[in-house]
Amino acid sequence: MSTHPGKVFLIGAGPGDPDLLTLKAARLLQSANVVLHDALVSPQILALISPTAQRIDVGKRRGFRLLSQDDINALLIEAASRHEIVVRLKGGDPLLFGRAAEEIDALRAANIDLEIVPGISAAFGAAAAAQVSLTDRRLASRVLFTTFSRSEDTRAFSGVPIAPDTTVVIYMPGPDYAEVSRWLLDSGLVPGTPCLVISKATQADQSTLATTIVALRSVSPLPAPALLIVGRVALHSATSATAEGRLHQLATENLQGLSIS
Repeated sequence: MSTHPGKVFLIGAGPGDPDLLTLKAARLLQSANVVLHDALVSPQILALISPTAQRIDVGKRRGFRLLSQDDINALLIEAASRHEIVVRLKGGDPLLFGRAAEEIDALRAANIDLEIVPGISAAFGAAAAAQVSLTDRRLASRVLFTTFSRSEDTRAFSGVPIAPDTTVVIYMPGPDYAEVSRWLLDSGLVPGTPCLVISKATQADQSTLATTIVALRSVSPLPAPALLIVGRVALHSATSATAEGRLHQLATENLQGLSIS
C-alpha cells in the first residue's frame, strides 16, 4: 500500500485535437491538483486543465530539455507527497516513445500509486488525418514503429532488411530529413518508396506533404510535432490523391522491389 496521499496518472493527450481525448483523461485534467506536461501538448488540450491546478512544463524543444528525466521523476514523487491527484500529461499515447517506463519504475520504487490512461497515439492520429490505412491488406502486412530521435549507433535496423510490404512509422524525424532519407536507404528501402510527412496531426494548423525517400532529401522540415509514414500505403493518402500526380511521378522512379507478389 502506498505511504503517500497522492496518486499519479500517466495520461495520453492524443495527437492534439481535444475532441480525441478519452473521457477519463478530460475528467482528470479538470480535477488535477498538479499537471506536468510535455512541451508539444496542444494549447487546446492545456486549456482543459483546471485553472486551480499547478501547471509545470517539463518538455523538450529542439533538442533542449528543460529538466532531466531524473528531475521529472523527482517532481512527480514530490507532487504525490503533497497532492491527491497528480497528472503526467504526454503527447499521443504515454507508452509509445514517451519514457513512461522510467517514470513508472521511479514511482513504484517510491511506493506511489499510479494509473495509466491511454491516448490515441500520434501514429494513429496522423494516419487518420491523412486517411491512410497503415495495414491496407493489398499493400502492407506489417507495421514498424520507430524513432529517429536516438543515438546514431542504434538507428540502424540491426542489419535486417525491411520487407517492401512493411509500413514504417517514424516518430520525431528531427530537423534534417536528408539524414532520415539516408538512414532509410541504408536500411534497404528503395529510393522511390512513398513517404508522407504529417505535421501537427488532427490540429487546425495540420500540414501534410507527400514525397518519396529519395525526394525527402530536399524537403524542408515541417513544424513539430511531426511524423513520417513510409511505405506503399502512403500512395493512398488524401494528400496523395489531390497532389495532381506529383507523388505518383515521384514514386514511379526506382520502384523496383515494390511490386506486390
